[in-house]
Amino acid sequence: MTFTVSQIAEIISASIEGNPNITIHTICKIEEGVEGGLSFLANPKYTDFVYETKASAVMVSKDFVPEKPVQTTLIRTENPYLALAKLLEVYQQMKPEKSGIAPQACVAKTATIGENVYIGEFVSVGENANIEDNVQLYPHVCVGDNVKIGKNTILYSGVKVYADCEIGHNTIIHAGAVIGADGFGFAQQEGNYFKVPQVGNVIIGNYVEIGANTCIDRATLGATKIHDHVKLDNLIQIAHNCEIGEGSAFASQSGVSGSTKIGKKAIVAGQVGITGHLKIGDNVVIGAQSGVINHVPDNRIVLGTPAISALEEKKLIIYRKKLPELFNQINVLEKQMKKSE
Repeated sequence: MTFTVSQIAEIISASIEGNPNITIHTICKIEEGVEGGLSFLANPKYTDFVYETKASAVMVSKDFVPEKPVQTTLIRTENPYLALAKLLEVYQQMKPEKSGIAPQACVAKTATIGENVYIGEFVSVGENANIEDNVQLYPHVCVGDNVKIGKNTILYSGVKVYADCEIGHNTIIHAGAVIGADGFGFAQQEGNYFKVPQVGNVIIGNYVEIGANTCIDRATLGATKIHDHVKLDNLIQIAHNCEIGEGSAFASQSGVSGSTKIGKKAIVAGQVGITGHLKIGDNVVIGAQSGVINHVPDNRIVLGTPAISALEEKKLIIYRKKLPELFNQINVLEKQMKKSE
């Protein structure tokens, strides 16, 4: 597919500096620009490449001021990275969508299947499942009994959705994710562990994205809830009866223990561990590799293990670096004191 620079500018409501009639047929990195390619400058670290890139056009912010002559055509927009996302979305929508039920798929007779649904090879759809319009189930997806999947949702290869779970519309779940496996619930009895049946479910909202091999456990009772617009990276564990607030985002390898409630628009960085039965407020930011063992009020930024105010933790990092020096100073003082005695 090809577009002119003027067509691209119209899609993203941008202005043009240069030739509006250049034809664009690919999107490329700014440091690997090619003729006919469109790139973008969102990170200042890559500014030098805008003067030497071979890309035919580059999206830049409206306040970008070149310090050298620029050979490429500039497309000025409020947010170049967001503009790229919108263009890629347009490109995706122009691709032909898969539809139809593969002969190798196994769909229960009691399942309800909407219009324009794609069900790939070796997909299993259980009894009384409800698959709404435009849903795409890629090969080897397993949808359990009584599962509900909303319109325009995509489940990529190997996703497993256990019985009774609900998934909203316009949601994407990537390969290997498991929705609704049993929560880690055991009662001790005479030194052994007795399994507590997990009879709840998982409810996932609209416009959610769940990364590859992420696991969201079903509730012991009630529901584990992932609210609208939540974004979960790959390899994340959400335990039973957790609740993730609207618009929150998690980076890879983070884990949340059972019954913890996380507010709206929280940001959880990579390799964060959060213990159970906590309340994490709205707009909270948790730094990478933090261990959260206490409640966190709204609008806080925390860091470290145990997680404390990011400002305090940064001070402690500086102090810890100075510990060897302080240790040596104390040794010297002790020796001086002994000599004086």
